[in-house]
Amino acid sequence: MSNKPNIVLVHGAWADGSSWSKLIPILEEAGFNVVATQQNLLSLADDAEIARRTIEAQEGPVLLVGHSYGGAIITETAHLCPNVIGLVYIAGFALDLGESLAILSSSGPVAPPGAAAIRPDQYGSLWIDRKMFADNFCQDLDETEGHTMAATQKPLSVACFEGKVTNAGWKNLPCWYQISSEDRMIPPQAEQFMAQRINAKTITLPSSHVTMLSHPEEVAEFIESAAEELAASTTATTSAHL
Repeated sequence: MSNKPNIVLVHGAWADGSSWSKLIPILEEAGFNVVATQQNLLSLADDAEIARRTIEAQEGPVLLVGHSYGGAIITETAHLCPNVIGLVYIAGFALDLGESLAILSSSGPVAPPGAAAIRPDQYGSLWIDRKMFADNFCQDLDETEGHTMAATQKPLSVACFEGKVTNAGWKNLPCWYQISSEDRMIPPQAEQFMAQRINAKTITLPSSHVTMLSHPEEVAEFIESAAEELAASTTATTSAHL
């Protein structure tokens, strides 16, 4: 494949850029330039600016990939970056204009099991109970991985949870969405709803919330297929104008 886009990976809550550690080598081996952001998780606006600067630093088109809360970040960021040509959601929040994680999470008939593990602290941050972390966030990883993720979790500010999207970037870009059928943090039915709402090309994997760690090969293949389709479309458009 020629004309490969850059791939920018945006992590979600209770994690950091290392959550893409299994995926990055696969994508790089396939010939992609891959960059993972490090979000502060302090506010949606702040996180969108961090992502925007990372995207701006890339030469050429960018395929933007967001996991979980990272989906809200890429939704908010895309319109600020003219070089973004597509969005991939990995069990992510594809919010609409004026929506927040809080609004969408409260709209479902039943809260996901993992909601019972979330613990607010006195400083406005949300944590996942370490004893409940593995069973709800990453139940299909091995015990060591689960304990390590629990010990290194990066809390989410309540401000992020309540931050409303001001521009829904998916309305103007081709989208892909990976649904995790065993997700205990976001209901799989909610993921299906969001995927349909954004008219995304969709796959479903029998995964926990952290699909990129439990099914890295399948997620990489999904992202690569999106990149290939975008590259082919760009090539066809360029040829049509010659």
